[in-house]
Amino acid sequence: MITNHFQILFMVSILLPITALPVAPGNTVNLLGTSLEKDDGKILQRSKRGWMWNQFFLLEEYTGNDNQYVGKLHSNMDRGDGNVKYILTGDGVGSLFLIDENSGDIHATKRLDREERAIYTLHAKVVDKRTNKTLEADTEFNIKIHDINDNEPKFSKDIYFASVPEMSDVGTSVIQVTATDADDQTYGNSAKLVYSILQGQPYFSVDSDNGTIRTALPNMDRETKENYQVVIQAKDMAGQMGGLSGTTTVSITLSDENDSPPRFANHTFRLSTLESAEVGAAIGRIKANDADVGRNAEMQYSIVDRDGQDIFTIITDQNTQEGIIRVKKQLDYERKKTFSFKVEVTNTYLDPRFMYSPNPPFKDDAMVRVTIEDVDEPPVFSRNPYIIEVHEDTAAGSFVGVVSAKDLDADNNPVNTKLTSQWHMWRNVMLRSNPRQTTRVPVFIRVLDVNDNAPEFAMYYETFVCENVKSGQLIQTISAVDTDEPLVGHKFVFSMSFSNPNFTIIDNEDNTARIITRRGGFSQREMNAYLLPVVISDNDYPIQSSTSTLTVNVCACDSGGNVQSCNTEALLSAGLSTGALVAILLCVIILLMIVVLFAALRRQQRKKEPLIISKEDVRDNVVSYNDEGGGEEDTQAFDIGTLRNPEVMDANKLRRDIIPEMLFPFGRTSPIKDNADVRDFIHGRLHENDSDPTAPPYDSLATYAYEGSGSLAESLSSLESGATEGDQEYDYLSNWGPAFKKLADMYIGKDTERET
Repeated sequence: MITNHFQILFMVSILLPITALPVAPGNTVNLLGTSLEKDDGKILQRSKRGWMWNQFFLLEEYTGNDNQYVGKLHSNMDRGDGNVKYILTGDGVGSLFLIDENSGDIHATKRLDREERAIYTLHAKVVDKRTNKTLEADTEFNIKIHDINDNEPKFSKDIYFASVPEMSDVGTSVIQVTATDADDQTYGNSAKLVYSILQGQPYFSVDSDNGTIRTALPNMDRETKENYQVVIQAKDMAGQMGGLSGTTTVSITLSDENDSPPRFANHTFRLSTLESAEVGAAIGRIKANDADVGRNAEMQYSIVDRDGQDIFTIITDQNTQEGIIRVKKQLDYERKKTFSFKVEVTNTYLDPRFMYSPNPPFKDDAMVRVTIEDVDEPPVFSRNPYIIEVHEDTAAGSFVGVVSAKDLDADNNPVNTKLTSQWHMWRNVMLRSNPRQTTRVPVFIRVLDVNDNAPEFAMYYETFVCENVKSGQLIQTISAVDTDEPLVGHKFVFSMSFSNPNFTIIDNEDNTARIITRRGGFSQREMNAYLLPVVISDNDYPIQSSTSTLTVNVCACDSGGNVQSCNTEALLSAGLSTGALVAILLCVIILLMIVVLFAALRRQQRKKEPLIISKEDVRDNVVSYNDEGGGEEDTQAFDIGTLRNPEVMDANKLRRDIIPEMLFPFGRTSPIKDNADVRDFIHGRLHENDSDPTAPPYDSLATYAYEGSGSLAESLSSLESGATEGDQEYDYLSNWGPAFKKLADMYIGKDTERET
């Protein structure tokens, strides 16, 4: 890590040299008193910039406690009187870089990492504090972060895999491994890498500059050692002490080359065969060994002698690399009993580099002796076995095929055929030329299928649909089977015999189909099961089809689609035991008995004697009120308030049409005062009777015998009047208004006559 011992102070006070600069004609540039004269006699002047710089340098990974000092800005416009202000803008200003506006000192507030960012671009200018006038124009400069060696080299892989041919020359390139270092490539040796080999010597070496791994030993033989583990190190600081390093492992495999010739372990092979061996029949095998693998170990055998080439042939078994000797020409014991010939083996693919090496040649040979054994040859069928095809609907007695045979012996005995046994669609035919020679050959009778069966459901489907199902929901996937066996496989087509408003079928074109709902809102009460006819057809000739019925039961399900209950038939099909059904029936019977008993008790309670037995029961009767109002002068608006008697306003009246079993202390509200309308009075009484707890539990007639209250003349009844009319004073009747004018005239007039 770098400490503050490496801080660098840059005093920026670089003046531009006073030299002539190209100037456009007619323009004037101040040069602090320096003047130049043009051809036309005009004076050109040029001013000198007071301060200018290129870039500052700052070391990364600063670990000091204080802010890291970057450098100092200074302008010759600064006279030291404190009137100059330095302004810094650009990348990281305020958060990463700070400037003292009075002195121009720049500091870094955080530790910087060059690998995150190497250059920061900033702008500086000088202004007058008093007038805020720019003294020096905005000028750009860079702060470049100097690198330190804080990153170790890293390889792109932890382990590499490579291969190189065996027997390669020294210096053959195997693989190049490259490491990278995040440090600065252009500054110092922090990112200068040197490669070295830590493990894998003396077989391999590595180029110290570019990491190329090469072979270091000649004649490395795969058959001796095939795999090598090589460890490569990359170290920075040009490999010097103190540099950082990283390692990787390279797994190197020697690939096989055809450098090993085939060899016979035994150079003499003895074989024997019957003279009756058929042409092409294998009579024995011979084997050579090759230390190579894969393609380089492939071999080919050949018969060298002419004597053997005419009678026998040899081929290579590609799996075992053995030489298989076969009969090329019919053998005859009576003509020749033994054969001897030489067999040679060579590699199929030869490498010219090793064909002329000091090693033995890339081929080997061995002698093969074949002994022919004498046999009494039985009759021979023309084919073995026989395969005869016949359609399953062939009529009895039809011709299906023929078998033939001959006797190869010289006497050519007659050949008799006999059918000896019969198994699964095939038969054994026995030929007999003499009592000791019998030949059997299987005759396979293959019964060809005819498309005479229609496809049907592959199984019995217990299909259900939930009552709360939605439209377009899958409820069943069906498949079909067919007992026929077409040559190209089954291909079923699913459809419906007619359009169904509840369900539809979608053919998946893989011998299955989906049953999809076309609506929602099924109900067990409306329909507990639906019968869905499905037509299934095959693609053979002639086309066969069948209609299978799919029963869809309607069930009640929860929100997750799990069945909770179905109709009785669905429950039976679900496998309810007899005991469970009996228990359910018993529960139903008990519930019915409880319901009947409860109904009987309710009926007995209803026979209780009603409160009102009178024939003139006033319940549900229509009552006509033929009140015509207050007279001819009051047909439009009659104020009944004057007829109200204050003495009965607070009277607590009980219902007179019932006999209450229990008297409740019920306080009836007083009629509305202050000349309320009759309608309001009736509505109030109606509300009181509706909320009366002593009222009977049925409709009843309530009579409101109320004639008014609150009259200013109090009661007009003569029951409470004086003993004689002479005691009464009727002058106040004249103050009651027009409605009582006639009555006042009558009584006041009588008083006048009486006095007279």
